[in-house]
Amino acid sequence: MSATTAEPRGYALVTGASSGIGVDLARELARKGHPLLLVARRRERLEALAEELKKAHGVDVAVLAQDLAAPGAAVALLDAVRAGGWSVEVLVNNAGHGMQGRFLDMDIAAVEGMFQLNVTALTHLTQLFAREMVARGHGYILNVASAAAFLPSPYVAAYAATKAYVHSFSEALRYELRDTGVSLTTLYPGITATEFNAVAHAKTPPAMNLSILSAEEVARVGVRAMFARRRALVPGLINKLNALFCALLPRGLVVRMAGLLLARANGW
Repeated sequence: MSATTAEPRGYALVTGASSGIGVDLARELARKGHPLLLVARRRERLEALAEELKKAHGVDVAVLAQDLAAPGAAVALLDAVRAGGWSVEVLVNNAGHGMQGRFLDMDIAAVEGMFQLNVTALTHLTQLFAREMVARGHGYILNVASAAAFLPSPYVAAYAATKAYVHSFSEALRYELRDTGVSLTTLYPGITATEFNAVAHAKTPPAMNLSILSAEEVARVGVRAMFARRRALVPGLINKLNALFCALLPRGLVVRMAGLLLARANGW
């Protein structure tokens, strides 16, 4: 079945919807008239956002409070969606978190939890919901990676590796989904004005300040790219240039520069 460009009005499931880019992705989808399924751990934040979106846009919004880093979370979420009778036509895999510092100093349990959320949950949710979309012959998937996906970055080594996985997995799966009516778009945000860096205990190089975008802007262009069925999008001119330089310059040089800048920013 050939793909169409018409935007659906089925439910849009957004993970990581309680903060950061996820909140604004939900707002952008509601603004376009899509009913929503909001997923994250913090129910009170989800319920506050749900009330906001219902009042502002008149769309149906359901809250599914769940820790996607828990084993079996993807299947549990699919079961909850089926129990609610919701048909998901838009899947936004936004949930994720980062860790910054010397890898040898990190708590391995925390690192494993990050991999469970950033990699395992995203992979399993994509498979489960893409199967149903393909069966219906229509759907959109947006996987949120990071500009870190293009560069093995010292001091965010494990986090960058999770996003490199999202990059490789998403681009390959997009090809497998060709001619199914289901498209997969990958979003690669750079530094964004959210609470993400605070959670990751991250300080960024001053040279990167000019590249910072608002979560609202990232969400707007990301949703637009998804519904245009674009392969990928790196928001912001400076971030696009950084991605280009990472591809063109010798890898060893780029890694060394990234390491020096992050070490200096954090006083290491």
